[in-house]
Amino acid sequence: MAIYVMMTTLTDEGRKTIKQNPERIKEVNKEVEDMGAKILAQYALLGQYDFVNILEAPNNEVITRVAIELGARGTLGTLTMAAMTLDEFIKGVKK
Repeated sequence: MAIYVMMTTLTDEGRKTIKQNPERIKEVNKEVEDMGAKILAQYALLGQYDFVNILEAPNNEVITRVAIELGARGTLGTLTMAAMTLDEFIKGVKK
């Protein structure tokens, strides 16, 4: 399984939704898992992004579907990056 970092920013509509129903965040997490990705860690942030999520997915196609589905709702924007462990990075550099 591949690891991904997803940075998210709430839109005005997203902020309204979270203010009215903060538990919606956990409902969305369940929906993400139903799409085939697993949330390994999630943090709320102060600054340019509102949340950082560390996800595990079988491939780029699944994480792309997650990002597109979430973004299409109009409540958030995403920036998604593939990640690797330090051991994987070092192994790749040594080749």
